[in-house]
Amino acid sequence: MVKVPGYLEPGDTIGITCPAGYMAAAKAQTCIETLQQWGYQVKVGATLGSDSATYFSGTDDERLGDLQSMLDDDTVKAILCGRGGYGMGRIIDRVDFKAFKKNPKWIIGFSDITVLHAHLYSNYKIASLHAPMAAAFNDEGFNNEYVQSLRKALEGKTARYSCEAHDFNHKGEAIGELVGGNLSLIAHGIGTPSDIKTKGRILFLEDVGEYLYNIDRMLYQLKRGGKLDKLAGLIIGGFTDNKDTERPFGKTVYEIIHEVVKGYDYPVCFNFPVSHEKENYALKVGVGYKLKVGKGKVVLEE
Repeated sequence: MVKVPGYLEPGDTIGITCPAGYMAAAKAQTCIETLQQWGYQVKVGATLGSDSATYFSGTDDERLGDLQSMLDDDTVKAILCGRGGYGMGRIIDRVDFKAFKKNPKWIIGFSDITVLHAHLYSNYKIASLHAPMAAAFNDEGFNNEYVQSLRKALEGKTARYSCEAHDFNHKGEAIGELVGGNLSLIAHGIGTPSDIKTKGRILFLEDVGEYLYNIDRMLYQLKRGGKLDKLAGLIIGGFTDNKDTERPFGKTVYEIIHEVVKGYDYPVCFNFPVSHEKENYALKVGVGYKLKVGKGKVVLEE
């Protein structure tokens, strides 16, 4: 049974930390102000706007320490990762979850934070939030339905999302715990303590900035590793800013994915609004969902 953290009340504190890539403090200011307008207190970690001169928001020890302090602080009711990038995999095995297991809180983020979501689900059966991060609030993003879906999730409102049908969809219905996130990180997690079990689950995948042949390779890694066998259902989100080689791969990204999964008989949805772009609904990793892939519409609901 998956343990679902408590939902937030007005006055609760949300901590912001950057356990992976660097983020300038100014880029999180709108996020901080919006969270306060929503009625929450905000605690800013040392890694947001740190004086790091590298790609990372601090050394491994600094990033680990900042995240650990948020996990152990009973006054922090949710942790919003400022951004993804790369770096969570360097520290995940050193994080101490003893206090967190006794008093779980929502951990929010996507991209590189997929490692953390997968680790929590696989090892502790604790739900978390694959959802927009700090930069999504900029340019009045706080008003869009995707950022607002994060607000609703934190408040405990039941999610029901829909999108248009796609020609590659496999129609049908599925019920199962929702797992997944960034394809690169799901593939890299195979064989590690953060590996996720997918049998009987609804798996969702998205990615950004990858060469088409890399996407093909990672999908075959999932297929060969059994991660695509016996799913309840599969959700394919946005695969954006793809790159191609000088000699073209010869297929679009959705054609690549369709070719890999067309032999499976479970429901498959393409072009669902979960991605590195604005279209990124808040999804509760580990929580039970129902996926209905119909002729004209797809519905995903808790």
